[in-house]
Amino acid sequence: MRRDDTGTGWIIFAGTMISLAGILNVIWGIAAINSSHFFTTNAEYIVSDLHTWGWIVVLVGILEFTAAYSIWTGGEFGRWFGIFAASLNAVSALVSIKAYPAWGVIVFLLDILIIYGLATYGGRQTAA
Repeated sequence: MRRDDTGTGWIIFAGTMISLAGILNVIWGIAAINSSHFFTTNAEYIVSDLHTWGWIVVLVGILEFTAAYSIWTGGEFGRWFGIFAASLNAVSALVSIKAYPAWGVIVFLLDILIIYGLATYGGRQTAA
């Protein structure tokens, strides 16, 4: 069995996770904009309120969809845009950590893994 040193697995992981994060952020943001009963009533946010934070998260989700597309097409732009989107999502997870501590930490750790995969292997052209 040959060991794959091209980092293809990390690129697939990064593209898949950032796509999934984009989907979840858009759903989460729409629910926050509509003031869904999904959220706790006494949650405190560092930046503004739940409605404003919902719009921020929807925009981050859209950026993540764009980053996922860029990652799947390959090249340097996809790498750096994916790192930017994952970094932005990590910051937004940490900003909302007071309201949802476990979720914020898990999302932050996944974003760190995405950043690692893209920073280490993202610029390489992989052969199909």
